[in-house]
Amino acid sequence: MPDIRHQLQIAAAPAAIFPLFASAEGFAQWWAADSRDVHGGGPTVELGIFNRTTVYRLRPQTLVTLSHAAWYCESGQEWKGTLLEFLLARQPNGTILRFVHSGWQEETDYFISCNTVWGELLFRLKAAAEGHPRGPLFLADSLAD
Repeated sequence: MPDIRHQLQIAAAPAAIFPLFASAEGFAQWWAADSRDVHGGGPTVELGIFNRTTVYRLRPQTLVTLSHAAWYCESGQEWKGTLLEFLLARQPNGTILRFVHSGWQEETDYFISCNTVWGELLFRLKAAAEGHPRGPLFLADSLAD
């Protein structure tokens, strides 16, 4: 199975980075403006994209404060059954973020497109952590529902 992998240096401490990938509120700062906490059978997060025509439902698998978060994808085109992992390693000049989106069934055109999008998303996360937020890549067309 193919995996998407990215790594980047962030000029911030883990305390500034971890909250950005540990909750709906954090995801809303760099990924999707329509990010919601959902409590039905356990804590989950839903990220609505393109006026909720695409919804990624994520259930936390691992949340180790300031070091590691893993989210199991319960929905989404080709995402269902995949795992998003964010790992932090403190360095003298900041923090290394390692990201893996694993469990893909095959390397499709959609997989390749998602790899590109993840690159942009992670640079938005980096900007937010370093105090230069660019906002979420996916803006909410409507948050009325």
